[in-house]
Amino acid sequence: METLHIAVDARGVARVTMTRPEVFNAFNEQMIGELDQAFERLTADPKVRVIVLAGAGKAFSAGADIQWMQRAAQASQEWNLQDARRFAAMLYRIQSCPKPTIARVQGVALGGGVGLTAACDIAVASQDARFAVSEARFGILPAVIGPYVVNAVGSRQARRLALTGSRIPATEALALGLVHEVVAPEALDEALERWLSELLANGPQAQAEIKQLLGQLCVGPVTEEVRELTAQTISRVRVGAEAREGFAAFMAKRPAPWVPQGEGA
Repeated sequence: METLHIAVDARGVARVTMTRPEVFNAFNEQMIGELDQAFERLTADPKVRVIVLAGAGKAFSAGADIQWMQRAAQASQEWNLQDARRFAAMLYRIQSCPKPTIARVQGVALGGGVGLTAACDIAVASQDARFAVSEARFGILPAVIGPYVVNAVGSRQARRLALTGSRIPATEALALGLVHEVVAPEALDEALERWLSELLANGPQAQAEIKQLLGQLCVGPVTEEVRELTAQTISRVRVGAEAREGFAAFMAKRPAPWVPQGEGA
């Protein structure tokens, strides 16, 4: 791939690194396609346990490449519709991945870069990171990333970020729920490793079930349908092989079989 570097280590940690540092990892049609392909391939790879999304150089992602946006402004509405559908499909591919995903954020995450951050399950940011839902500055709106931003920070805060387009520091992104930890730049990889260790200590099938179930639940009344969904899910998972292995390992006071060698239970 021309815009990404992909590596998978012995633990099953896949690192997808955007490699357009000369434009602060702004994405165009090619990177969108390659991100979609990468997450499709890594999702299907049984050796992969966790996926880290990162950006090479000084920035995570400056969002849409300005040349791509200029081409879009000159194209037909039909061209723009198909283009936007590809972008929407890529973000959904990341969000719906059954494996845990972590965004490693440094520098800036602007526009679509915020969308990438919000589409991942967990986001870890350096103290120097800045975030902006900046589309209105260009006379457009954060339509495709909107659902992910709303899910991350709530409707009212999402409106505030989109209407102002202002850059917020990592500490404010943490308070809003857009990121989950903020650390000094030199401690970013150490923090990432802590999150990876926690994720790798848990059953991969259980994590896939968690993502599928929680993706169907919304804030609101616990209806009969919701109660039945949760009961059906846990009754099915309890009798699975992974649950049996996990309980057996706990009773025997030994690491579960999915824990990488050398890691504690």
